[in-house]
Amino acid sequence: MQAMIQFPDLSPEIFSISIGGMEFALRWYALAYITGIVIAWRLAVAALKRPALWPNQTPPMRPEQVEDLLTWIILGVILGGRLGFVLFYQPSYYLSNPTQILKVWEGGMAFHGGLIGVIVASWLYAARHNIDKLAMADLVAHTVAGGLLLGRLSNFVNAELWGRATALPWGVAFPGHAAQDCGQAVGELCARHPSQLYEAMLEGLMLGAVLLWLVYRRGAFQKPGLVLGTFLAGYGAARFIVEFVRQPDAHFISPGNPLGLAWQIDGFGITQGQALSLPMIILGLYFIQRARTKAELLA
Repeated sequence: MQAMIQFPDLSPEIFSISIGGMEFALRWYALAYITGIVIAWRLAVAALKRPALWPNQTPPMRPEQVEDLLTWIILGVILGGRLGFVLFYQPSYYLSNPTQILKVWEGGMAFHGGLIGVIVASWLYAARHNIDKLAMADLVAHTVAGGLLLGRLSNFVNAELWGRATALPWGVAFPGHAAQDCGQAVGELCARHPSQLYEAMLEGLMLGAVLLWLVYRRGAFQKPGLVLGTFLAGYGAARFIVEFVRQPDAHFISPGNPLGLAWQIDGFGITQGQALSLPMIILGLYFIQRARTKAELLA
């Protein structure tokens, strides 16, 4: 019998209460968003209170401005994440059912869309307040890994975004018909890669540690664009790798395309997540090289 880990008895809800016949619940995913925002806020304030981290010992903005910036970023995450999911993953469905676009509470957010939303919101805020855009991008980029870590852990608790079937001993038997439908023999359980935990480790814990090390030990803010580039390339590479074992969305899978490849030629191709991650890697490497070149010219 194949060795595997049974999915623990976890509930997506922390607690729920009934008020006036209506049910209100606090879910782990919502708590992850809230905690991630608080972590990002405190990291940004801490960095701005240390002038020595910045070029000419001059932070790009005042610590008290971070709260105002967060409002813009939260809107960018929600709007960008939802529109990204609609456009990148299920455009035909939502074009046929436009009223469903507004139903964010039913799920459906895309990280790459949320990232674009954050970039647009930060750029607009920086332009409005005459703040150096690249310095702000570095500031924001070094704060987000904690939220990614908590978000992926919440995906695991919710038993969603699991990976492809695996025979590895740490494969997890996730609940639900979709998770258990992987062509196994009748009566046997299907074990899948816990790809949410892979992403939590790579995109959250490891990338976050690298970014903080660069900022506080290697003076990365002194090289504008280096932190931004490291985040973009690091996240893009981590996501690209995990996509090899992450189960793609069901609408990408068909009898002729069992791997759910969004872009392919003669059976060889990449998933939608990989396609969206490649520009991140390229752009990240560009910013890293740009930061290093400018630093050498100024040395």
